[in-house]
Amino acid sequence: MGDFQSSRRRQTQEQLGLTSQKEQIEIDNSIRKEEIRKAQKELRRIEIEQSSSYQMAQWVAKYLDKYCLDPILGFIFPGIGDVLTSICVLPFISVSAFKIRSIPLTLAVIYNVLLDILIGMIPFYIGAICDFFNRAYLRNARLITGFVEDDKEVISEVNRKAGWMALMIGVVCFLIYLMVLLVMKIAEWMGSLWDWIVGLF
Repeated sequence: MGDFQSSRRRQTQEQLGLTSQKEQIEIDNSIRKEEIRKAQKELRRIEIEQSSSYQMAQWVAKYLDKYCLDPILGFIFPGIGDVLTSICVLPFISVSAFKIRSIPLTLAVIYNVLLDILIGMIPFYIGAICDFFNRAYLRNARLITGFVEDDKEVISEVNRKAGWMALMIGVVCFLIYLMVLLVMKIAEWMGSLWDWIVGLF
Protein backbone atom coordinates (compact mmCIF):
# COMPACT_ATOMS: atom_id res chain seq x y z
CA MET A 1 0.00 0.00 0.00
CA GLY A 2 2.81 2.34 0.93
CA ASP A 3 4.59 1.58 -2.35
CA PHE A 4 1.42 2.31 -4.29
CA GLN A 5 0.93 5.71 -2.57
CA SER A 6 4.54 6.72 -3.07
CA SER A 7 4.29 5.67 -6.73
CA ARG A 8 1.13 7.82 -7.16
CA ARG A 9 2.86 10.77 -5.48
CA ARG A 10 5.84 10.40 -7.79
CA GLN A 11 3.54 10.29 -10.86
CA THR A 12 1.66 13.39 -9.64
CA GLN A 13 4.92 15.26 -9.07
CA GLU A 14 6.19 14.26 -12.50
CA GLN A 15 2.92 15.43 -14.11
CA LEU A 16 3.08 18.70 -12.18
CA GLY A 17 6.68 19.08 -13.26
CA LEU A 18 5.74 18.53 -16.91
CA THR A 19 2.79 20.94 -16.62
CA SER A 20 4.90 23.70 -15.07
CA GLN A 21 7.57 23.04 -17.70
CA LYS A 22 4.98 23.43 -20.50
CA GLU A 23 3.64 26.59 -18.87
CA GLN A 24 7.16 27.99 -18.65
CA ILE A 25 7.77 27.19 -22.35
CA GLU A 26 4.49 28.93 -23.26
CA ILE A 27 5.41 31.97 -21.15
CA ASP A 28 8.88 32.10 -22.77
CA ASN A 29 7.30 31.85 -26.24
CA SER A 30 4.83 34.64 -25.41
CA ILE A 31 7.65 36.89 -24.16
CA ARG A 32 9.70 36.13 -27.28
CA LYS A 33 6.74 36.91 -29.57
CA GLU A 34 6.09 40.20 -27.73
CA GLU A 35 9.77 41.18 -28.04
CA ILE A 36 9.71 40.36 -31.78
CA ARG A 37 6.48 42.40 -32.20
CA LYS A 38 8.02 45.39 -30.38
CA ALA A 39 11.20 45.14 -32.47
CA GLN A 40 9.17 45.01 -35.71
CA LYS A 41 7.11 48.01 -34.56
CA GLU A 42 10.26 49.97 -33.77
CA LEU A 43 11.80 49.09 -37.15
CA ARG A 44 8.59 50.22 -38.89
CA ARG A 45 8.62 53.51 -36.93
CA ILE A 46 12.24 54.17 -37.94
CA GLU A 47 11.46 53.26 -41.56
CA ILE A 48 8.52 55.71 -41.68
CA GLU A 49 10.46 58.52 -39.98
CA GLN A 50 13.34 58.10 -42.43
CA SER A 51 11.07 58.07 -45.49
CA SER A 52 11.21 61.10 -47.79
CA SER A 53 7.41 61.63 -47.61
CA TYR A 54 7.47 61.80 -43.78
CA GLN A 55 10.39 64.23 -43.76
CA MET A 56 8.71 66.33 -46.47
CA ALA A 57 5.49 66.44 -44.41
CA GLN A 58 7.42 67.68 -41.36
CA TRP A 59 9.18 70.29 -43.54
CA VAL A 60 5.85 71.50 -44.98
CA ALA A 61 4.31 71.79 -41.49
CA LYS A 62 7.33 73.75 -40.29
CA TYR A 63 7.50 76.30 -43.10
CA LEU A 64 3.83 76.66 -44.10
CA ASP A 65 2.39 76.90 -40.58
CA LYS A 66 5.17 77.49 -38.04
CA TYR A 67 6.83 80.16 -40.19
CA CYS A 68 3.41 81.36 -41.50
CA LEU A 69 4.21 80.91 -45.21
CA ASP A 70 0.64 79.68 -45.86
CA PRO A 71 -1.15 82.86 -44.65
CA ILE A 72 1.52 85.08 -46.24
CA LEU A 73 0.88 83.45 -49.63
CA GLY A 74 -2.83 83.95 -48.94
CA PHE A 75 -2.19 87.71 -48.56
CA ILE A 76 -0.08 87.93 -51.73
CA PHE A 77 -2.36 85.72 -53.87
CA PRO A 78 -5.85 85.88 -52.28
CA GLY A 79 -7.72 82.60 -52.79
CA ILE A 80 -5.13 81.21 -55.21
CA GLY A 81 -2.46 80.98 -52.48
CA ASP A 82 -4.49 78.45 -50.52
CA VAL A 83 -5.18 76.34 -53.60
CA LEU A 84 -1.43 76.34 -54.37
CA THR A 85 -0.41 75.41 -50.82
CA SER A 86 -3.06 72.65 -50.73
CA ILE A 87 -0.79 70.66 -53.08
CA CYS A 88 1.53 70.37 -50.07
CA VAL A 89 -0.94 67.93 -48.47
CA LEU A 90 0.37 65.17 -50.79
CA PRO A 91 3.26 64.07 -48.49
CA PHE A 92 0.81 63.84 -45.57
CA ILE A 93 -1.58 61.67 -47.60
CA SER A 94 1.34 59.53 -48.78
CA VAL A 95 2.42 58.85 -45.18
CA SER A 96 -1.08 58.30 -43.75
CA ALA A 97 -2.44 56.18 -46.63
CA PHE A 98 0.63 54.24 -47.83
CA LYS A 99 3.11 54.17 -44.93
CA ILE A 100 0.83 54.03 -41.87
CA ARG A 101 -2.08 52.57 -43.90
CA SER A 102 -4.82 54.21 -41.83
CA ILE A 103 -8.06 55.30 -43.53
CA PRO A 104 -9.27 57.31 -40.47
CA LEU A 105 -5.95 59.20 -40.34
CA THR A 106 -6.08 59.90 -44.09
CA LEU A 107 -9.65 61.24 -43.73
CA ALA A 108 -8.53 63.52 -40.86
CA VAL A 109 -5.58 64.83 -42.93
CA ILE A 110 -7.81 65.57 -45.95
CA TYR A 111 -10.48 67.23 -43.79
CA ASN A 112 -7.95 69.54 -42.08
CA VAL A 113 -6.56 70.73 -45.42
CA LEU A 114 -9.98 71.20 -47.04
CA LEU A 115 -11.06 73.27 -44.03
CA ASP A 116 -7.86 75.32 -44.41
CA ILE A 117 -8.71 75.94 -48.10
CA LEU A 118 -12.27 76.99 -47.20
CA ILE A 119 -11.08 79.42 -44.53
CA GLY A 120 -8.41 80.86 -46.84
CA MET A 121 -11.01 81.52 -49.56
CA ILE A 122 -13.03 83.94 -47.40
CA PRO A 123 -12.87 87.24 -49.35
CA PHE A 124 -11.45 90.66 -48.42
CA TYR A 125 -8.32 89.18 -46.74
CA ILE A 126 -10.45 87.84 -43.85
CA GLY A 127 -9.46 84.30 -44.84
CA ALA A 128 -5.75 85.17 -44.91
CA ILE A 129 -5.99 86.64 -41.39
CA CYS A 130 -7.88 83.54 -40.13
CA ASP A 131 -5.18 81.37 -41.71
CA PHE A 132 -2.68 82.68 -39.14
CA PHE A 133 -4.71 80.88 -36.46
CA ASN A 134 -5.72 77.75 -38.39
CA ARG A 135 -2.58 75.61 -38.46
CA ALA A 136 -3.82 72.65 -40.55
CA TYR A 137 -0.38 71.34 -41.52
CA LEU A 138 0.96 71.40 -37.96
CA ARG A 139 -2.22 69.64 -36.83
CA ASN A 140 -1.72 66.96 -39.51
CA ALA A 141 1.95 66.57 -38.54
CA ARG A 142 0.93 66.02 -34.89
CA LEU A 143 -1.65 63.38 -35.87
CA ILE A 144 0.86 61.52 -38.06
CA THR A 145 3.53 61.68 -35.34
CA GLY A 146 0.96 60.31 -32.87
CA PHE A 147 0.29 57.31 -35.12
CA VAL A 148 4.00 56.71 -35.80
CA GLU A 149 4.85 56.86 -32.08
CA ASP A 150 1.82 54.67 -31.21
CA ASP A 151 0.12 57.35 -29.09
CA LYS A 152 -3.03 55.49 -27.97
CA GLU A 153 -4.93 58.72 -27.19
CA VAL A 154 -4.35 60.23 -30.67
CA ILE A 155 -5.09 56.93 -32.46
CA SER A 156 -8.28 56.36 -30.44
CA GLU A 157 -9.54 59.91 -31.08
CA VAL A 158 -8.86 59.76 -34.84
CA ASN A 159 -10.44 56.30 -35.18
CA ARG A 160 -13.48 57.39 -33.16
CA LYS A 161 -14.11 60.40 -35.43
CA ALA A 162 -13.55 58.59 -38.76
CA GLY A 163 -17.24 58.49 -39.78
CA TRP A 164 -17.74 62.11 -38.75
CA MET A 165 -14.67 63.15 -40.79
CA ALA A 166 -15.97 61.39 -43.92
CA LEU A 167 -19.28 63.29 -43.57
CA MET A 168 -17.53 66.62 -42.90
CA ILE A 169 -15.30 66.21 -45.97
CA GLY A 170 -18.47 66.15 -48.10
CA VAL A 171 -19.89 69.20 -46.28
CA VAL A 172 -16.64 71.20 -46.62
CA CYS A 173 -16.35 70.31 -50.34
CA PHE A 174 -19.88 71.68 -50.86
CA LEU A 175 -19.01 74.85 -48.90
CA ILE A 176 -15.86 75.31 -51.02
CA TYR A 177 -18.04 75.08 -54.14
CA LEU A 178 -20.39 77.76 -52.73
CA MET A 179 -17.39 79.91 -51.78
CA VAL A 180 -16.05 79.69 -55.35
CA LEU A 181 -19.44 80.89 -56.65
CA LEU A 182 -19.45 83.72 -54.09
CA VAL A 183 -15.90 84.83 -54.99
CA MET A 184 -16.79 84.80 -58.70
CA LYS A 185 -19.90 86.89 -57.99
CA ILE A 186 -17.89 89.38 -55.91
CA ALA A 187 -15.31 89.65 -58.71
CA GLU A 188 -18.16 90.33 -61.15
CA TRP A 189 -19.60 93.05 -58.87
CA MET A 190 -16.17 94.60 -58.38
CA GLY A 191 -15.68 94.65 -62.18
CA SER A 192 -19.07 96.35 -62.65
CA LEU A 193 -18.26 98.87 -59.91
CA TRP A 194 -14.89 99.63 -61.54
CA ASP A 195 -16.55 100.14 -64.95
CA TRP A 196 -19.10 102.47 -63.34
CA ILE A 197 -16.33 104.51 -61.61
CA VAL A 198 -14.34 104.73 -64.88
CA GLY A 199 -17.54 105.80 -66.69
CA LEU A 200 -17.88 108.79 -64.37
CA PHE A 201 -14.68 110.35 -65.75
